[in-house]
Amino acid sequence: QLQLEESGGGLVQPGGSLKLSCSASGYIFAINSMVWYRQSSGKQRELVATVKVHGETNYAEFVKGRFTISRDNAKKMVYLQMDSLRPEDTAVYYCGADPTGWGTVDYWGPGVQVTVSS
Repeated sequence: QLQLEESGGGLVQPGGSLKLSCSASGYIFAINSMVWYRQSSGKQRELVATVKVHGETNYAEFVKGRFTISRDNAKKMVYLQMDSLRPEDTAVYYCGADPTGWGTVDYWGPGVQVTVSS
């Protein structure tokens, strides 16, 4: 059973940056896709970014050019660098693992709050 835990959230002003980290309890080199989702109040959870086992990345349109996802399989870590943050980026951010890469996230972290406000 893979366990994930996010860290690095908090309050930041518009235009600022945060780096989220996701620590895995087990090896992630066999996990095809590691993902970041987010959920704002009253909205459905939405995909933010994915990173494949060999580093290929994909981003939602609303974060392209501002967020960067990465993974370190040896350290069992996944990261989300968030720059040029906007108030609409305020959400709970979740790390997830999609072992097959077919779009089904089987493992989730508890989530971390990111608030963008002046």
